[in-house]
Amino acid sequence: MSVERLTGSCLCGAVHYEIEGEPTRFYHCHCSRCRKASGTGHASNLLVATDKVNWTKGEELVGHYKVPEAERFARWFCRQCGSPLPRFSPELRGAVIPAGSLDMEPSIRPQARIFWDSRTSWSCSAEDDLPAFGEYPPAT
Repeated sequence: MSVERLTGSCLCGAVHYEIEGEPTRFYHCHCSRCRKASGTGHASNLLVATDKVNWTKGEELVGHYKVPEAERFARWFCRQCGSPLPRFSPELRGAVIPAGSLDMEPSIRPQARIFWDSRTSWSCSAEDDLPAFGEYPPAT
């Protein structure tokens, strides 16, 4: 993997960002928190090794919500349109990027479906070649 510059924005275009770092993971997460945060059957997130998100427009519109009892789960979003936005996660030592917020195709492709055992019956099936894990995949 190499250092990559990724850019993205929210639905209304009020918030723009860029992140430069090494893409390390790209998962489709089927946990209940990701389903609620995304409003769909899973969230698709990249993890990029970096210690910051550079907001190039609209940083003052970035809202935050952390589930109090969650060790890692938080959501950053545009306070104007509600779109999910990247967040820096000290626990993961990187930035978590909602893949749908990107304005470009990342070089990395989805690597796995995680929290597969939590998926709903109406969610997508595993008809692709991605491995599915009941929780987090084994450390690599």
